[in-house]
Amino acid sequence: MRPRKVPLRKCVACQEMKPKKELIRVVRTPAEEVLIDLTGKKAGRGAYLCGTVSCFRLAKKSKALDRALKQPVSPEIYDQLERDFISVEEAFLAAKDRGDDDE
Repeated sequence: MRPRKVPLRKCVACQEMKPKKELIRVVRTPAEEVLIDLTGKKAGRGAYLCGTVSCFRLAKKSKALDRALKQPVSPEIYDQLERDFISVEEAFLAAKDRGDDDE
C-alpha cells in the first residue's frame, strides 16, 4: 500500500510550504465574517498562517490576509483576530506537539 500524500499549504505571511495540519486557517465566510477556523472545514475562502503570532503580525503589516481573502480586512477585525490568535496559539502548538509524538 502506498503512503498517504500529506496536503501542503503556503503560509500567506512567510510564504513557507508546510503540512496543512501545522497551519491555522483564517476563513472569510459567505456572510462576510472573518474568523479563525481550527477545524479547517468551515465554508468560505480560506488563508493559512503559521501557528505563531509573529507570522500573524507580518500578515497584518503586509496586508497578506486582505489579498488572500480577496476582501479588505478592517483594523478592528485584525485586532480581534490577533486576540483570538494569541488565545488559540498555545492550544494549537500543544496539539501539534502531541500529533508529532504519535508519528
